[in-house]
Amino acid sequence: MSDKDVVLIEKTDRIATITINRPDKLNALSPEVRVGLAVALEELRRDDDVRVAIITGAGDKAFIAGADIAEFKGKSGVQGYRYIQTGDIYSAVERFPKPVIAMINGFCLGGGCELALACDIRIAGEKAKLGQPETNLGLIPGGGGTQRLPRLVGQGRAMRLIYTGEIIDAAKALEIGLVDEVVPQGELGQRTLELAGMIAQKSPAALQAAKESVRAAWQMPLDAGLRFEKAWFGLLFSTEDMQEGVAAFLEKRKPEFRGR
Repeated sequence: MSDKDVVLIEKTDRIATITINRPDKLNALSPEVRVGLAVALEELRRDDDVRVAIITGAGDKAFIAGADIAEFKGKSGVQGYRYIQTGDIYSAVERFPKPVIAMINGFCLGGGCELALACDIRIAGEKAKLGQPETNLGLIPGGGGTQRLPRLVGQGRAMRLIYTGEIIDAAKALEIGLVDEVVPQGELGQRTLELAGMIAQKSPAALQAAKESVRAAWQMPLDAGLRFEKAWFGLLFSTEDMQEGVAAFLEKRKPEFRGR
């Protein structure tokens, strides 16, 4: 199976849906998937017609059930370090300049949970299962789980999930803030597209500024983050979209943002 086959892209109404297509392997993150996802993100980064990306898994069982564990057997320490360093899809998703929604339709474990953590918004079907079970393999999360998870759910909850390797259901994930919304399984696709469509109507420059500013809050002291936010706020005054947004508000009409 080629890289193109294991990662599919569908575009409609300014929304791109990226589907990890290995349902027989619960969409595990093989090297081909990692390469394919990186290529897909780069393609969509350059596509001005796409304003929002959705990441999901093929089939009805898994978002991404984790890494392809068979790859780990027999690796040395150096090889393991090189493995996790190669093709950092987690940072690639986080740094993608457009909003990314994780549509979690089933098992979301290990590297799959870490990929969801790197997304901006997480919507789960009611049958989804999430967790970081790496300690069951004598490992720790290596795709950002020890860093992004505590920022999202708090240190104590993150440590419990990582220490125990516990797998939680969607309702519990919503309760602790691991996901942002849970919907009936049959409504997951429709609800995710509805939210993506709402976001896609906004100014692309404003969306990028919002994403970079909120992400900066994780890494900067408050005073530096406030300066970063103010710089983006001022810069947006130079865009045609900002002028259109103000004009539309004053004229009591819907704005037509063109990404300029």
